[in-house]
Amino acid sequence: MTVYLCLVGQHDLRLVALAAAICGVAAFAAINLLHHVIRSEGAFRTLWLAVAALASGAGIWATHFIAMLAFNPGAPVGYNAVLTGASLAAGVAMTGLGFMTAISAAFPFARALGGAIVGIGVALMHYMGMDALEVSGSIQWDPSLVVASIILSVLLGAAALEIGLRRLTAPAVAFGALLLAAAICSLHFTAMAAASLIPGPGPIPANSIPPRWLAILVSFAALGIMLLALAALAMDLRDRRRAERESDRMRGLADAALEGLLICDDDTIVAVNASLAALIGAEEAKLIGGALAAIIPDASTRSGALAEPHRAVETMLLSASGALILVEAIRRPIVFAGRPHSAIAVRDLRDRKRAQSVIDFLAHNDALTGLANRATFNVNLEEAIAACRRGGRLAVLRFDVDRFKEVNDLFGYADADDLLRTVARCASEAIELDCLIARVGGDEFAVVVPDLTQPSQPQRIAERLFDALRVEREKGSGALALMSVSAGVAIFPDDGDDATSLMANAEAALNCAKLEGRSTYRFFEAAMGEEARERRLVEGELRNALARNELSLVFQPQARASDRAIVAFEALLRWTSPTR
Repeated sequence: MTVYLCLVGQHDLRLVALAAAICGVAAFAAINLLHHVIRSEGAFRTLWLAVAALASGAGIWATHFIAMLAFNPGAPVGYNAVLTGASLAAGVAMTGLGFMTAISAAFPFARALGGAIVGIGVALMHYMGMDALEVSGSIQWDPSLVVASIILSVLLGAAALEIGLRRLTAPAVAFGALLLAAAICSLHFTAMAAASLIPGPGPIPANSIPPRWLAILVSFAALGIMLLALAALAMDLRDRRRAERESDRMRGLADAALEGLLICDDDTIVAVNASLAALIGAEEAKLIGGALAAIIPDASTRSGALAEPHRAVETMLLSASGALILVEAIRRPIVFAGRPHSAIAVRDLRDRKRAQSVIDFLAHNDALTGLANRATFNVNLEEAIAACRRGGRLAVLRFDVDRFKEVNDLFGYADADDLLRTVARCASEAIELDCLIARVGGDEFAVVVPDLTQPSQPQRIAERLFDALRVEREKGSGALALMSVSAGVAIFPDDGDDATSLMANAEAALNCAKLEGRSTYRFFEAAMGEEARERRLVEGELRNALARNELSLVFQPQARASDRAIVAFEALLRWTSPTR
């Protein structure tokens, strides 16, 4: 009741309303600025903490002095300039200390303790301001109301920051600002009710600040400081939102890239895109702040694989599972967040390497059987012959599938391919470790036996091959049941001193083996070469015989033996060669 009578009977309600408005603005600015401080980092956090302390402290101080100007003690008054300034400094300092405590999060009740410190600062500022009041007479205080004013300020201040800073929502901010304003106003008006002016003799000092000028000074200064603080806050928030939009846009572009991207400050990762996180198998947030060497062990930007910018290098990426991934990485210096950084692009090379391996394999191997192809065989044969020219020996074994064309026509391409794969597998198991086997034609295979020390080595290979095919033939069906091969062998340097002659003579031996029946082999003999050459000559002359009219058709009668009557004629094609 005493506080109410003091407010109604001894105050100019218009100035009280102005003080309340300034108090509300100061409280709202304080809570919002503190949230901005919490979101800031580094030097900007300290800067915005200072702005919040100055703006809020000045607002609280302005509330106090405008409310003091609304107080009518019934006698002339003035204000001591030094004590008035000291009260402002005390209010700003205690407000800053309370704010710093509230945002520290060093202990569970930091926000409440910070608010209590602000409440103590409001009380200190008020009573220092009352001490700056110069009036004819003296002021007597009601101790109970003084204590009550301080308790109200401390409790409401603690509740204000505890609620206002707990979460960034409009209701929380509004309620926190309301409680902070209540702490300031309750302190002031309860303290004013505790003061009783006892008139006495003596003039007001000449250097006292007149109330009218103090009102103008305080109002404009406080409003200016708070408005500038709020304007700075608005501009900073605008810049932050713009930066966040730009960051979101850049992140969207980065995440759209198929390559992994990361940004490093020296060797510390500050940003990654979704592709890199997926490649590593880790969440983006867990990668940020980590060391570059943790994911690319040999790619330090100072001395490692990525020391030279703009140069693509192959290196290993360490995944979250511990597996190493072959990648191509390239580093480029950039400016990020106003500071020099490094942008590193990472490309997964596993698919490319697999494709290259397939291409390399197909360039040197047969696609159907997986054996070496003819080109690889020829290169290896030439190298083996070159190695043997210093006194060594080698063998070339050629074999093909007996009656393969008939098998192909009878069972089809699929079964014929299966037969060729089976022959290739059996032959690979039959040869010795240092031998090379290749598919050199449709159903033709060849083996190089280097460092031939025993003439029986090719024979053992052929026999092992025949045995393996016999086992497959006995348990197989269809085309496999008819599977057999014949083989021919030529020896370097006895049967030829180059690859061409060795292959030709091995083929001649193969042809002789096929004439003797299935699953046979023959070593080359000189007569086989003559027979082969003669056969090729005859074939060549026959191709030209029709054009030269050297072929004629004759009919030979066929008689019945019982009565020698002519019953049929046999048509014969005769070749009349001028040289044979």
